Amino acid sequence: MPEERLQKILSQAGVTSRRKAEELIVEGRVSVNGKTVTELGSKADIDNDHIKVDGRLLRAPKHLTYIALNKPKECMTTVSDPEGRQTVMHLMRGVRERVFPVGRLDYHSEGLLLLTNDGEFAHRLTAPANHVTKTYVVKVTGGLTETQEKQFREGIPMHGRRTAPAELKRIKHGPNPWYEVKITEGRQNQIRIMFKHFGKLVEKLRRVKIGFLELDVAPARYRSLTPQEVEKFRRVLKLNDVANENPASRARMNVVAESDATATSTGTPSARKPAPKRGPREAGFHKVAEGSSGTRNTGPRNAGQRDSGPRSAAPPTAALRNAAPRDNGPRAAGSRNTGPRNTGPRNAGRRDAGARKPSHR
Repeated sequence: MPEERLQKILSQAGVTSRRKAEELIVEGRVSVNGKTVTELGSKADIDNDHIKVDGRLLRAPKHLTYIALNKPKECMTTVSDPEGRQTVMHLMRGVRERVFPVGRLDYHSEGLLLLTNDGEFAHRLTAPANHVTKTYVVKVTGGLTETQEKQFREGIPMHGRRTAPAELKRIKHGPNPWYEVKITEGRQNQIRIMFKHFGKLVEKLRRVKIGFLELDVAPARYRSLTPQEVEKFRRVLKLNDVANENPASRARMNVVAESDATATSTGTPSARKPAPKRGPREAGFHKVAEGSSGTRNTGPRNAGQRDSGPRSAAPPTAALRNAAPRDNGPRAAGSRNTGPRNTGPRNAGRRDAGARKPSHR
């Protein structure tokens, strides 16, 4: 594929955002074909050039993967956490591709979170200019007045910049009411800060929808987006226009394979084929082969097999040589040979070990 700017390549590969990628380049942490690059605007080809970040080789993903996760509370929306807290990556067991979260949900919030290895998809989904609506349900300590609700919808000052217009609707009344909030921004702790502006604290916050995609999996579970959902997102984010500009890019941006897209919400992908169904069996019986009599041998389990019970240790050879003469009387009843025992000399019938008879040839 043609060369692209390094910060875009790093973003698409899921290393970091474009702004952070620029910082990595300026700090001299990115190299191309063994040469450190510090100039912004430098270009490279991820398919043909060796691009390294902090000495780690960057590779283009084999398959683009898109995952919907129900993030539980007290879980970090990061790839790693220096304090050792649980992150959403701990919930991605079974996902073969290296994915990263799209946007964020703070530590105490829960709900719908997308993860992917498609950097351009993540960049466009979180860009405020694309106006992708995120829907939340929020429980707060006390209701807002009509005037406060109007101010909430129009935007409030936050870190020196007014928030974008939002939608607000009370969905459950009471001392601690529930609100439905819709915003197109993704500023850190935005909804909590907006309610705190009016003296209200957020007790519970759950994201239930991103664009058209609704939350439909249990907490701490995930599923892969279907090809239809991915294609719909691509139309909304106008990603198909980007792919059409470059045929080679379009080939790399294929939708995830059908087997990966049908992953269940059990937290493991469904690429494995299900085991073949077995016919019903009667309790305690194996399946009878065709053409057999249909009856099962009901004899002892080990009939005809070597006794699996404990064996007595074989006596040493010296003990046999020094053993007392055996009783030459009749053997006990029930023994294998019930006839009289030969009481003749021990070596009768055997060739004399002494002088040999002359050979008659």
